[in-house]
Amino acid sequence: MNKRAYFGTDGIRGQANRYPMTAEVALRVGLAAGKLFRTGDDRRHLVVIGKDTRLSGYMIEPALVAGFTSVGMDVRLFGPLPTPAVAMMTRSMRADLGVMISASHNNFADNGIKLFGPDGYKLSDAMELKIEAHMDEGLQEGLAGPKQLGRVARMDEAQARYIEIVKATLPRSLSLAGLRVVIDCAHGAAYRVAPTALYELGAEVMEIGVTPNGYNINEECGSTHPATLVKAVREYRGDIGIALDGDADRVLICDEKGRIVDGDQIMALIAQAWAARDSLTGGGVVATVMSNLGLERFLAERNLKLERTAVGDRHVMAKMREGKFNLGGEASGHIILSDYSTTGDGLIAALQVLAEMVRSGKPMSALGRQFEPAPQKLENVRFAHGKPLENASVKTAIASAEKRLNGCGRVLVRASGTEPLIRIMAEGDDEKLVGQLVRDIAAAVKSAAR
Repeated sequence: MNKRAYFGTDGIRGQANRYPMTAEVALRVGLAAGKLFRTGDDRRHLVVIGKDTRLSGYMIEPALVAGFTSVGMDVRLFGPLPTPAVAMMTRSMRADLGVMISASHNNFADNGIKLFGPDGYKLSDAMELKIEAHMDEGLQEGLAGPKQLGRVARMDEAQARYIEIVKATLPRSLSLAGLRVVIDCAHGAAYRVAPTALYELGAEVMEIGVTPNGYNINEECGSTHPATLVKAVREYRGDIGIALDGDADRVLICDEKGRIVDGDQIMALIAQAWAARDSLTGGGVVATVMSNLGLERFLAERNLKLERTAVGDRHVMAKMREGKFNLGGEASGHIILSDYSTTGDGLIAALQVLAEMVRSGKPMSALGRQFEPAPQKLENVRFAHGKPLENASVKTAIASAEKRLNGCGRVLVRASGTEPLIRIMAEGDDEKLVGQLVRDIAAAVKSAAR
């Protein structure tokens, strides 16, 4: 495959006002994508754009708008709205393209551009490469005539439409009345929609992370800093805590005792509940190579399979579509429920957890530990040059570790897709052995990276 110049593993991302997250690159994205998604007929073509609460959104959004309108595409602006909402609205409004301006769980200094096709799914690698090819063309090429320029309008009802979609995922027979729910919106894209949806479903809502100022998105809050949620759950005596990230496509749960429930445990809870009602499709769950061995064993005990993919929700979604699975995700809290959404949706996943609390009448602490996680050890080793994974000593250390686990665990060593890091993970039943194996491999990598 050709080397990508702009797009990474999840759209274009980087520090705001530094290449590639500049106004010029955003303008070129609008120009290039707009040209590709015009089908050539006489109808008006439409792109919808959402964003999170970063200050730099005010720079990137108008640059994208200028690009799209200059090639004849109409634009609808949603303002702050979760990534999964933009994906849904792209499809429901029959738009030709959807755009989300966000750097997800990163701090405010970063930003990014994610693109969705008319079906609501993230664009393929091949389509991103086509966009890149057009981005390097001259800015004067393929422009619309004066009468064919696109029109722009703000769509104030976008949040209300998403709230109704979210509420409809909770069965009508269930109500959240009597539940005290603490929601941490990370000062991000869901700061209005998430508390409103929970309140309208009957919950008593305690909200934090709902005062964005352009700089505080994900700052010591949200799913990447769960300690803030834990503190709030204890302070408000909540029945459950829900932490979203900056664009609300991932979620972590906190039980009433202040214990964190990660994505693997959430998937286990939903899988067993759906399987019991014959609503789980594909015969199991899709997760990445980073999901805990305990999840795999939990599913196997219930005659369900765990299909593993490379890291990244795009890979999870591709495997789900291929095998007709309706549940997949990552330990980090990206949970994809394809009956409802084409990408990870933290709020909808949280509602499935709340549904099980209501159905069972059990506290979150009785539901959040579906399986005992296998001891797992992670270590990242930074390197300055070379390809440590091709070193003979590193390969020997990895082979030795796998042999010592003797089929009762896993070793995963991979290069990061975004940083000069080698990520080392081992898991198994012997916690002491797992730790030693990771240290041995890390020492070999460090030696090879000198």
